Amino acid sequence: MLTALLDGRGKSAGDLAMMAGISAQSGSMHLAQLLQGGLVRVQRVGRHRYYFLAGPRIADAIESLGTISTPQAYRLSGTSQALCYARACYDHLAGNLAVRLTAALERKRLIIAQDERAYEVTSAGGRFLREWGIEVDELRQLRRSFARRCLDWTERKDHLAGALGAAVFNKFFEFRWITRVERSRVVHVSRAGERKFADLLI
Repeated sequence: MLTALLDGRGKSAGDLAMMAGISAQSGSMHLAQLLQGGLVRVQRVGRHRYYFLAGPRIADAIESLGTISTPQAYRLSGTSQALCYARACYDHLAGNLAVRLTAALERKRLIIAQDERAYEVTSAGGRFLREWGIEVDELRQLRRSFARRCLDWTERKDHLAGALGAAVFNKFFEFRWITRVERSRVVHVSRAGERKFADLLI
């Protein structure tokens, strides 16, 4: 259930129970425990109730557990390879594409590794992001980590998370470089996105 909520979208108790392969009654019991534990939150929309992860820190913890519990040589097969390539990690991009883009930003000295847990944006990076309509100083004021290093559970390398990772992810949607896949964490890269990402990865 928690993994299903990593795409950042709310889901009903029935949907979550179905995704977990359990009965609706069992699903309701689990959700009550997750609510009590502060791992999820619920939002009422009319007569319906939708469940969300309680926040980005919960998503980070779930992704971190994935790197611990998944074998080093693990690779998804078949159509699930799309999940390895590009997926939503709550509010930022994860997977092979995210790792490669982060490495390219480092290589171009737009971001630099500040320590084991964070990135810092260079002056050149600030100008680059401003062209996308992202104001770095505004993101620093948010009550969350600014530019966090998130260890990707399928790639075993860092991708960009935190407020900056979320802002970049939102811009990718706004520019229509990526689109969401219904009922999945997978994100689809558009033709325009393929061209833009190819330029970024040079």
